[in-house]
Parts: sequence; structure tokens; C-alpha cells
Amino acid sequence: MSWLTNTVLPKIGFGRKKDSPDNLWEKCRSCGQMVFHRDLEQSHRVCPHCDHHMRLTAKARLQHLFDGGKYSRINTPQPPLDPLKFRDQKRYTDQLKEAKQKSGSEYAVEVGYGEIGGQKAVVASQNFFFMGGSVSAGEGEAIIAAADKAVEKDAALVLCAASGGMRMQEGILSLMQMPRTTVALQRLKDRKLPYICILTDPTTGGTTASFAMIGDVTIAEPGALIGFAGPRVIEQTIREQLPDGFQRAEYLLDHGMVDMVVHRHELPETVARIISLFRVKVVEPPKPLPKPESIPPMPEPEAAPEAEAPAEEPAAEEKEAAAAAEGGDQKK
Repeated sequence: MSWLTNTVLPKIGFGRKKDSPDNLWEKCRSCGQMVFHRDLEQSHRVCPHCDHHMRLTAKARLQHLFDGGKYSRINTPQPPLDPLKFRDQKRYTDQLKEAKQKSGSEYAVEVGYGEIGGQKAVVASQNFFFMGGSVSAGEGEAIIAAADKAVEKDAALVLCAASGGMRMQEGILSLMQMPRTTVALQRLKDRKLPYICILTDPTTGGTTASFAMIGDVTIAEPGALIGFAGPRVIEQTIREQLPDGFQRAEYLLDHGMVDMVVHRHELPETVARIISLFRVKVVEPPKPLPKPESIPPMPEPEAAPEAEAPAEEPAAEEKEAAAAAEGGDQKK
């Protein structure tokens, strides 16, 4: 038995379990179809069966938008962790450690600088897989750093929103990021730099109430949930049935809350075209020549000298009288 166990079975491989990842297939939340992971990666996590737009990580969204997936990562300031010493079922510091291990990011916002369609751009992307994309002091500093970088590089700023709102573990410090980010984005308008917002699923809470809805152009992905409070909370508050598709991207487009709904595959081209339109330099018409302070009067033309009138010849009667007078004098 020892010969069979030690020699034959290892060579055949019987009884050994092959190491294989557990996430080779993923179920679509919309149609319920199983999709192979490579097909999802090639389609940028868009379901090939029903065209449902699945959620992307911040890193994957940056690679999708920038030309060739190449960009320079921008380091953001690191505020103190757990300033309020918050604790519910777990310590806030333990929650942050778990979120960093699962997402591979330090914060729920990642910032990169590169080119989109040949146009200089800074992209700040929220990561919903990091504590629901909630905004704390760290995420606020990242968005402010992105705005400052856009001003420094004279580039456009693109924000990809995917958030459940402000992070309750930091209390008023997280709520203060709403006015702070709004003031930072005002610098772009002062410099006449474009600010484009891409609203993905979901964009809710304080994110919707601040920096996600003040862009020069607001783009939404198909089917994205966009709003302040969720539909269930609204129904319980007003005790009325909401219309179909309420708070979805298409519904907001029909009611003027977003400018356009763009498929994920067309986002890089659309964003590049919008940036190029904003960056066109308007040729000003030539300015008129300045007028002199005092214009001398035009000189009056000199009067021509009057010509002497010719002497009139004496009439015939006068000639005869004169000739008779001369003949009388000769006779005397």
C-alpha cells in the first residue's frame, strides 16, 4: 500500500486538487447569465448578453480612459486616520485595513494624469469597492489634489463618481469635504479649464449633493443609479409609488439632470471630444486702430486770384461820333 500511495498515485495525480481561482465566472446582476472573466475584462465589465454595466474599480477605470492605459499616478496627502476614535461593531482602523486589503488602494479615490485622445487630463476615480466609495478627509484631499494638479498642468479634470456618500465614521470632518471640494473646483472655472463629471452606478448621498453635479458637462453611464436618497427611503417618506426607472440615468436625462448618457465603450472618445471643444482657442477680431487725441482741422483751399475783365469795345455809334469829331477838328 505504501508503494501504491507514495509512487503510483503521485505520478497519476489521482486525489490531488488542482489550484484554480474561484472567480472564473461571474453572474450578471441584470440578466442572471454567467460570464467568463476574460470576456468581462475585454468588454470592460459590460455584460455581453444584456449590455448591463457592471461596477469597475478605480484602477480599471483609469486604464480605460487614458490613452493606451498609461498614466502617472498622483500621490495625495494623507490626513490622520480615525481622528474621532470611532467604533461600532469594529474599530474604524480595522475597517480601513480590511478595505485596503480587498481593494489594494489606500483611499476610495485614485488620481492619475495623462492624455485622453491626445488631450491633457487629470482623472479622479472613486472606488465603490473601498467602503462603498464613501468620502472621508482622505478622499476630499485626493479630489482637491486632482484639482490643483489640473491647474498646475493646465489640463482638464475628469471625475468618475461611484459613491454612497459621506463616511459616517468621520462625522463632521467628512461633511466638510463637500464645501472644500466645491471651492477647489471653482479654481478650474477661474482658469477656464473644463471639468467633466462621469456618474456611474451608484452615485448617491453627499457626493451627488456636491462635487458630482457641478461639472461643465455631466455624463452618465446607462442604467446608473443617481440620486441623493435611495428609492426605498423616498417611497417610505412620501408614501407614494415612484415611476418606473426613477433615479436612473435615462430618467434623469429626460428631466434635464444630466447632459448625456454614454455607453462605456464610447466614453474615452466622448470625453476627448468634449475636452477638445472646450480647449479650442477663439480667434478674436483685430482691434481698431486707436484714434489720436486731437485731429488738426483740414486746411481751407486758397482762393484763386480774380482775372481782369477785358476792356469792352466801344459801340458803333460811339465810333462814328468820335470819327466825326476828329474830322471837324481837321477842317478847322
